[in-house]
Amino acid sequence: MIDEFAPWRAEYFSRPKDCECVFCKIANENRDSENFMLFRAKNCFGLMNRYPYTLGEFMIIPYEHIDNIESLDTQIWLEMSQIVQIGVDVLKRVLNANGVNIGMNLGAAAGAGIAEHIHYHLVPRWQRDTNFITTIGYTRVHGVPFMEQFKSLKDEFQRLSCENTIFAK
Repeated sequence: MIDEFAPWRAEYFSRPKDCECVFCKIANENRDSENFMLFRAKNCFGLMNRYPYTLGEFMIIPYEHIDNIESLDTQIWLEMSQIVQIGVDVLKRVLNANGVNIGMNLGAAAGAGIAEHIHYHLVPRWQRDTNFITTIGYTRVHGVPFMEQFKSLKDEFQRLSCENTIFAK
């Protein structure tokens, strides 16, 4: 059996847990740049994952604090789904991703780190983006600095917000 190891996520696991939902807190703060907010739409927002498995990963999160999709309003679900389509296109064009993993972990039993508030993950992937150094050296190599990728994605979502009313809050 091989254990997966992601040392760059150690800060996430070791930090004190806040009683308040981190996504609700970020959505209500006026600190979008410091929180790596990519966009705000009417019913949801996009946030770079501060502790990514792969650089460029971001999440689409409803403003509504809800832990299940069964009770989520259909309009919110449709907006999130439409932004997933746009987000995949952005990752492919802006970061030159060869593919994208999208998904939700619904509930702690399914692996959700923040189970109390549903969210989509969009994870850019490249041909051969896993290699021996991750497996043997327990090291993740990112070819581009986090802030550079954040700025590239934020700039593109800002440009898209001028063209697409879905991003009008």
